Amino acid sequence: MQKGNSVHFKQETHSIETVNIHLLHYEAFDPNEYLDHLTEQETERYFTFSHSKRKMEFVATRILRHRIFGFTHIHYTALGAPYIEDEGFISISHAKGVVGIAFSKDFPVGLDLEKIDERLLKLSAKFLSDEETASLDTTSTLEMTKVWSGKEALYKIAGRKGILFSKELHVSPIENNRWKGRIQSGDKILHTEISIFTVDDVVVSVNINPLQEE
Repeated sequence: MQKGNSVHFKQETHSIETVNIHLLHYEAFDPNEYLDHLTEQETERYFTFSHSKRKMEFVATRILRHRIFGFTHIHYTALGAPYIEDEGFISISHAKGVVGIAFSKDFPVGLDLEKIDERLLKLSAKFLSDEETASLDTTSTLEMTKVWSGKEALYKIAGRKGILFSKELHVSPIENNRWKGRIQSGDKILHTEISIFTVDDVVVSVNINPLQEE
């Protein structure tokens, strides 16, 4: 494999209202050949990884970051949320063979990428509320993947850990690829709209407006 050969990396961008979702598809590659895309801190972190899959994900994310923002470091908050100084809000996700960065200048975004996975049919009882179980198609692998992915996107903007997906995160379809997302936060309910769509065999979920209190 030749470094930089475009056959190994394919980039695409989806713009939904004020949110941009950048995806980078990749084949297996030697991440050691692309360490020049990493900052000094990222290079140090890279060498703490033992699995080649994690190394490829890490480097592919930085290649995509480099293409969007240039050579600038990705920082992380105490809750593990990524950010780039002076560049608005970002969210990062990955699935097998693809990494993604969502970007908004105006509000925090949560991005999730999920391979369509039939195992979610058996796990659905753990992340669906009673209302969702009654109203959604629990026999559809695609729909259950969308629900799981939508809730993962909500989790990323909730701003706290230890959330019960079945009780505190709720999604319901509105029309086409738009879903309503709700977060139960104490006695408050926060809501947003989530765009959930598919790219090949990957479900992509991202909120397209800020969280608001009902």
